[in-house]
Amino acid sequence: MPQNIKPENVNNSFFDGYYKDIWRHFFPEKTTKAEVDFIMEEAKLNPDNHILDLMCGYGRHALEFARRKINVTAVDNLPDYINEINEKSRSEELPLQSVYTDVLEMQIDKKYDAAICMGNSLQFFDEDDVVRLLSNISEHLKSKGKLFINTWSIAEIAMNSFKEKSWSRIGDLLFLTESKFLFHPTRIETNSIIITDAGEKEEKIGIDFIYSISELESLLNKTGFQLKEIYSIPGKKKFTVGEPRAYIVAEKI
Repeated sequence: MPQNIKPENVNNSFFDGYYKDIWRHFFPEKTTKAEVDFIMEEAKLNPDNHILDLMCGYGRHALEFARRKINVTAVDNLPDYINEINEKSRSEELPLQSVYTDVLEMQIDKKYDAAICMGNSLQFFDEDDVVRLLSNISEHLKSKGKLFINTWSIAEIAMNSFKEKSWSRIGDLLFLTESKFLFHPTRIETNSIIITDAGEKEEKIGIDFIYSISELESLLNKTGFQLKEIYSIPGKKKFTVGEPRAYIVAEKI
């Protein structure tokens, strides 16, 4: 990796600016509800339980869990997202606590029944930081607590779905991407350009680190977890090679 590109710096700033709002268009409400249904059933959650939502973004899962009376701690490093979650939580009087911090440095004096890392967020981290993150999650989970990871950048997906270039129109924004599949470590580096109708331009660089299922299982085992199952449709269809997304379920040993 070029010495001037640090993944923690690149990905920490990726969701500010225009991309912060583009991200909202990727997930229909029915997808969020289906994911929450799946997690609640798989983890057997009830209103007495607590769930940790890591890299929660604008809170699509955190708010949905809280509306179902599950106690939620939502963690993110973007102030705008945390402020938005706080405002909605206060207005609806939800059982939700938000924490503005880097997830690698997270220190919360609480044990959780389940934790989630959704929206491809785990892929932001190189191997050393994945170990740090999973270890931190493990320390915050109760014994037999469930960890849910949603990804579309594991090797079994990325090898088939990789595109060098793409473009789309999202509202009044033109969204262009150009990607490279690189190795040592295996990763996809993407240059994204967002252009408004008024001609304003925003450019971002993002890095997704690519791990195989076997590699992820080893990392989970190393940090106190056991891989339980992988689905392509939440709780309904087990994952097979070539599926567009994966839902990984692990349990704290």
